[in-house]
Amino acid sequence: MTMNSDVSIDDVRAVYDGAEGDLWELIMGHQIHIGGFKSSMDLAQRAGIGEGQKGVDLCCCNGAGMRFLIRFINVDAMTGVDATETVVGRGTARCAEEGLAERINFVHADVCDSGLADGEADFVWGEDAWCYVVDKTRLIEEAARITKSGGTIAFTDWIEGPAGLSAEESKRFLEFMKFPNVQNIDGYKGLLAANGCEVICAENTERFGPYVDLYMEMIDKQFTYDALRILDFDMDTLQAIGGEMQFLSGLAHAGKIAQGLFIARKR
Repeated sequence: MTMNSDVSIDDVRAVYDGAEGDLWELIMGHQIHIGGFKSSMDLAQRAGIGEGQKGVDLCCCNGAGMRFLIRFINVDAMTGVDATETVVGRGTARCAEEGLAERINFVHADVCDSGLADGEADFVWGEDAWCYVVDKTRLIEEAARITKSGGTIAFTDWIEGPAGLSAEESKRFLEFMKFPNVQNIDGYKGLLAANGCEVICAENTERFGPYVDLYMEMIDKQFTYDALRILDFDMDTLQAIGGEMQFLSGLAHAGKIAQGLFIARKR
C-alpha cells in the first residue's frame, strides 16, 4: 500500500467543502467516479445487486450512487455514510428534489465507525471514494460488520497499478489527490478475506487512462470558463491543475495507477 501520512480526514473534508470538490463535479458530473453511469451499472450487475435489496453506500458523497441504485436497479432503500457535512447536505437536498427522500437516508459519520447495526445490509457499496479513507483495515472491517451473512461488498476504487509507483510519483499523486494512501488489488483481497469474505472479483477496469484524458479534453474544449469561475478566475491555478491531471494520465497509461473493481460475499 502506498501511503502519505501528511494527509488527514480534515484535508479530505476541505476538498469537498470547497472549490476543488465543485471542480470534480463539473468534469465528472454528479457521479464523481470514473466511468459514471456505465461503471455503476457494470458493478451492480456483476455483483448481483437487485430489486428489493437494502444497501449502504460508504463514502456516499452527494448520494448520486444511491439515486442510481434506486432508479435503475430498483433497490428498496439506501443509507449513505459520509464524513463531509457539505456533501451530506447537498445530497439530502438532491434526493428530495428527485422525489427519492423516502428511500434514501444520509448519516454524517466516519465510515470506519458508522454507528449502523450489525449484519443488516444486503450489500455495501462504494465508488472511487475509499481511497480517501486513512484506515483501510477498519473500513473493510466496518463494511463486513454491517453486511449480513451471504451479503455482498461491491466497490470500485483508485488503486496502485501493477507497474507500481516510485516514491516521488507516489508523493506527488497522493498530495494532489489528497489521498492518505491507496491500496492495490492484492491488498484489498487480503483485507476482504481476513474479514470473512469470499472474493468473487478483483480486477483492473482499464478505464482510468481514457477517462482522465476525456476530463482534460472537456476542460480544454468546453468547460474552461466554468472551471475558471469555480476557481475565482485564477488561470494559474487552472493551469497547475491541468499539469497534475496530465501527470495522472501518464501514470494511468503506464499502469502505475488504476481503477480497481471488487466484489466479495460475506460468509
